[in-house]
Amino acid sequence: MLSPPSCILRKKNLTVLRFLIVLVFSYIVNRKNLCYNHPFVSSTISSHPGSSIIPSSLETLRFDGYLSTENIDHAAKDFGNICHHLPSGVLYPKSVSDISSTIKFIFEMGGASELTVAARGNGHSLQGQAQAHRGIVMNMQSLEDAEMHFHKGKLPYVDVSAGELWINILYESLKHGLAPKSWTDYLHLTVGGTLSNAGISGQAFRHGPQIENVYQLEVVTGKGEVITCSEKQNPDLFYGVLGGLGQFGIITRARISLAPAPRMVKWIRMLYSDFSIFTEDQEHLISTEDSFDYIEGFVIINRAGLLNNWKSSFKPKDPLQASQFNSDGKTLFCLEVAKYFNPDESESENQKVNRLLSDLRYIRSTLFFSEVSYVEFLDRVHVSEMKLREKGLWEVPHPWLNLLIPKSRILDFAEIVFGNILTDTSNGPILVYPLNKSKWSTRTSLVTPEENIFYLVAFLSSAKPSSTGNDGLEHILTQNKRILDFCEAAHLGVKQYLPHYSSQKAWQKHFGSHWEIFARRKSAYDPLAILAPGQQIFRKAIASHNGSQFS
Repeated sequence: MLSPPSCILRKKNLTVLRFLIVLVFSYIVNRKNLCYNHPFVSSTISSHPGSSIIPSSLETLRFDGYLSTENIDHAAKDFGNICHHLPSGVLYPKSVSDISSTIKFIFEMGGASELTVAARGNGHSLQGQAQAHRGIVMNMQSLEDAEMHFHKGKLPYVDVSAGELWINILYESLKHGLAPKSWTDYLHLTVGGTLSNAGISGQAFRHGPQIENVYQLEVVTGKGEVITCSEKQNPDLFYGVLGGLGQFGIITRARISLAPAPRMVKWIRMLYSDFSIFTEDQEHLISTEDSFDYIEGFVIINRAGLLNNWKSSFKPKDPLQASQFNSDGKTLFCLEVAKYFNPDESESENQKVNRLLSDLRYIRSTLFFSEVSYVEFLDRVHVSEMKLREKGLWEVPHPWLNLLIPKSRILDFAEIVFGNILTDTSNGPILVYPLNKSKWSTRTSLVTPEENIFYLVAFLSSAKPSSTGNDGLEHILTQNKRILDFCEAAHLGVKQYLPHYSSQKAWQKHFGSHWEIFARRKSAYDPLAILAPGQQIFRKAIASHNGSQFS
């Protein structure tokens, strides 16, 4: 028989052991639904997230679509392939009322339920923004069969479901000789997804981002209300939702501005070795009347045989000079431009193109041309996607970093980032091109640098699974952090596009003077913080057993 002190010691040891077991078990369970900050950890998805927190009364609501609690692992994945938060269920809505009744039900439960709701388009979020841990994910593409309604007139437009893909809008609008004016580089994204962010591509210098080309929205708020809004009708909600990261409502329909569509595109690339000349020429083009219709640029680091690779899609203006150009070991900057035209305008457009090119200071031996259809040009990234899918290289981690940088600091940024941090190679495209703030409304939720011209710099990296080298997730995330740390230390005035922060303090800093109105809109349209929990801006307040609130 043990002496009393020994018994006490044994009990204490057992208590400590039980505590450690519970702690370790909790840690393991929680890891299955977290967005990992440590890049070495490979995210996993739990097939059994534990007891569902969906009340049976919600499951008995009459839906035109259906609510599923099985085979929902896909809702814990996205294009970023870094964060995995498993929901309790996925709603496949066939009507807007399916969405509104679900949100209204959750809203009326108040703090008694921890259920949250995230709208998921085509799954191209980067950091779990469209996921809802133990909540409900709305599969917005279930609405995509809704008919598109075209209006022809002085100001043509199309009414579309928010779950519709931009590529489908392109094909349908072309049947009417029309097309949206502003695009993203990748068209297999949903309308609701891009309008909740901004929607930026090489046309934005002229037409603004996609959020500046919308006449009207239908939105389901965090209270379950279905509200039609526009510049004149419920304007506070209209501008709040545009670029609002899903915080104030779920976009269910949108009225998109259209314009006459061209049939062909003159697609041109040229190289620079001097970054300052490269940016000066870009700024000249976006400020020129009757300039190109699309202006982008990208950074090329130590790419052997670069111009030979272009020859599969482009023709050199001077084949002999192009064959003698050597890109090995160099950091180069490619200016990519496009001019839209119709076949009967080819000669006059050639003259415009030659005039525009004559003002530029590119390396003369590196001028390459191509003529393609309008659809082929706009859907160009999808071609690359198909090739990567064939090689099993599409569904890998994508630790992208998108920055908006003031014009006055772009040279400082390039000197350190392209001269110091990225020196040997890159793990994906690096886009660099200027935008005109005059084309961006100050009333939307999107925040940009203060200057009239700012640059989008996008590091579109892909990580090799299981790699611990320079192409691995840890290295790329560390590299991204070095870039962000430099921007912070140098006070560059940078804003993240497609932003990701893990604390409200960081979000407040991101929004700056716009935070007060952002928080006010949240209180007005989603007071319980039900919507878009994956953005990690606001947390839903949950009632404890004694009636108090915690978050």
